[in-house]
Amino acid sequence: MRAVKQLIRFGWEQALSCLFPVVIFASLALTQIIPLPLLPRYDWILIICILMQWWMVHSGLETRDELKVITLFHLIGLALEIFKVHMGSWSYPGEGYFKIFGVPLYSGFMYASVASYLCQAWRRLDVELVKWPPFLLVVPLAATIYLNFFTHHYWIDVRWWLSALVLIVFWQSWVTYAVNGTRYRMPLAFSFVLIGFFIWVAENIATFFGAWQYPNQTAAWSLVHLGKVSSWLLLVIVSFLIVATLKRVKEKGSAEVKAS
Repeated sequence: MRAVKQLIRFGWEQALSCLFPVVIFASLALTQIIPLPLLPRYDWILIICILMQWWMVHSGLETRDELKVITLFHLIGLALEIFKVHMGSWSYPGEGYFKIFGVPLYSGFMYASVASYLCQAWRRLDVELVKWPPFLLVVPLAATIYLNFFTHHYWIDVRWWLSALVLIVFWQSWVTYAVNGTRYRMPLAFSFVLIGFFIWVAENIATFFGAWQYPNQTAAWSLVHLGKVSSWLLLVIVSFLIVATLKRVKEKGSAEVKAS
């Protein structure tokens, strides 16, 4: 019975951490079913995302430091979207006033929502990292993974080599989290896989509601290829490494201030 209660509580905390992504999915569904007046659909989604972001900070659900991290992800994601749309990987066929090189600005919030989830879950579940690799390993690894999303169009795709490198670097790393005062732990690499899989599920929901289209979805919606899990897995790793590194830098700075 206690195990069931713990699982329910864990699921509830996860659901609360996904508040921003849920609002994005709800806005995608709403604007697909109910045509809103005055502005194109993409622009209404952007307005909803901006208002949601403002409310998250104003209500105290997100701190200003977390907003900085989320904004960074918005810019990273938008840059990737512009490049991928230019290369024909996917498209945004709808109209919109707030588009840059064919990419609606709301798309950056889909990446930012991943960072929002990580920040929320980190706080709600009191996440701690065990045997975290050195800074000089983590930062170049995250940068290389991100760059491979661009360079594989012109050179070989080294995602599987990078995935193997992630397993090597984080082989001894664990993430611990608390549910109702009881701490649990999970191999960090396994947590990457779980998050990546659920983002793939979310991607299927998003494309179903017309957030964007892959080339094989132009005639009719179809399931996103399972191979995309590897892409989301690597993107999750980049997201997690950035959030974790910034969290550890902030914790170290706070400890130094207290010590002085």
